[in-house]
Amino acid sequence: MNYFPWLTLIVVLPIFAGSLIFFLPQRGNKLIRWYTICICILELLLMTYVFCYHFQFDDPLIQLSENYKWINFFDFYWRLGIDGLSIGPILLTGFITTLATLAAWPITRDSRLFHFLMLAMYSGQIGSFSSRDLLLFFIMWELELIPVYILLSMWGGKKRLYSATKFILYTAGGSIFILIGALGIGLYGSNEPTLNFETLANQSYPATLEILFYIGFLIAFAVKSPIIPLHTWLPDTHGEAHYSTCMLLAGILLKMGAYGLVRINMEFLPHAHSIFSPWLMIIGTIQIIYAASTSLGQRNLKKRIAYSSVSHMGFIIIGLGSITDTGLNGAILQIISHGFIGAALFFLAGTSYDRMRLVYLDEMGGMSIRIPKIFTMFSILSMASLALPGMSGFVAELLVFFGIITSQKYCLMPKILITLVMAIGMILTPIYSLSLLRQMFYGYKLFNVQNLNFLDSGPRELFLSISILLPVIGIGIYPDLVLSLSVEKVEAILSNYFYR
Repeated sequence: MNYFPWLTLIVVLPIFAGSLIFFLPQRGNKLIRWYTICICILELLLMTYVFCYHFQFDDPLIQLSENYKWINFFDFYWRLGIDGLSIGPILLTGFITTLATLAAWPITRDSRLFHFLMLAMYSGQIGSFSSRDLLLFFIMWELELIPVYILLSMWGGKKRLYSATKFILYTAGGSIFILIGALGIGLYGSNEPTLNFETLANQSYPATLEILFYIGFLIAFAVKSPIIPLHTWLPDTHGEAHYSTCMLLAGILLKMGAYGLVRINMEFLPHAHSIFSPWLMIIGTIQIIYAASTSLGQRNLKKRIAYSSVSHMGFIIIGLGSITDTGLNGAILQIISHGFIGAALFFLAGTSYDRMRLVYLDEMGGMSIRIPKIFTMFSILSMASLALPGMSGFVAELLVFFGIITSQKYCLMPKILITLVMAIGMILTPIYSLSLLRQMFYGYKLFNVQNLNFLDSGPRELFLSISILLPVIGIGIYPDLVLSLSVEKVEAILSNYFYR
């Protein structure tokens, strides 16, 4: 046992170091940028060190746990701990946030506030992935919202105030349900509130009460990892936000919703989950088809990518609904893989917007000769997004398919139907991503315009795209990189369903 509070250090470091940004001397933006990037890299190295040397991978129990009394009045603890389920998203957070601060180099207006908000988001994300107390989880979840709102409303596009207000209304409205559910679960059946994840995972509730709790948490997480029909904030937000914010939104924020579904709905409320799982499967298939076909109709480049990420989140929901080892592992792998791919696509869309200053696809065309490097990276990552074999998306969706087919819970006909509908969705994905490539890069629209002298991507942008591409290919070739983390934990969660 090591008693050094590693997790507290990892959670508190970014926001503490970020608050020091305001005391840095006025030497232009360069100092602030380098300071922020150094903090992010330091945090990432710290995480990797802790997870390499102080974390046993074959142990499904909670590790590195810390437990400090925080507020005496109502038994509020600062409880942190990680297991195989949360280590993947935490490392993803570190990676994507570091790259997003690197992507935010062009930002010069109010750069102190901007970088502070990036670091505050960093803390909130890691905190919500590693908290072991419902109220602490809720607080970290809220700490996420405010920075995004300010980042949207200050550094967004033309309709930024509208989309920021929409975002805060949806997500704050959803997190009210987390608070109600947390208080309900915590106060049920005892005089003093129990908000500890360990005791809650072993508690059983009356059927109706459990279904009510489940619906509450489901609404809260359905807003965050957009599940139809609560997804409408996402295209607006992505269409207006600056692309470094988009990377954080697509890469990490959506994954918090999926993580909450696994962590709270599946672990605490297994009976309700087995009742609701057919509905989750149906919603997931509808979502894949709906979002893929809506994406085709979008004129805005970023909105098209946003709908594609809604469509990919459908696979996660189906994987959670299948209640099998393979399905749940596929969902977790899809969480990680889409975190990389979505962030990369938004980054490339943003950089090409910086070059052309065009938002709508029907005004673009013929870009591939002007910006060949961006074109190459965009093509490769679009292929990754449509689940090309050898990329991470393929393995994840394949595992989800296997999870449905091998599921003990459903009869043969529903399985065949769901698989068929998902296959149609898999066909729609290449249609929209390839038409996106065709409209942007092929053709002759901007080919012979005289005054367009934009440059291809510089070393910073190339480094960024390649460093996102490497894990995508790595996970696609050797998926055990991610699966070996979560396999034990998945078996532990699913044992509740078959042996209770």
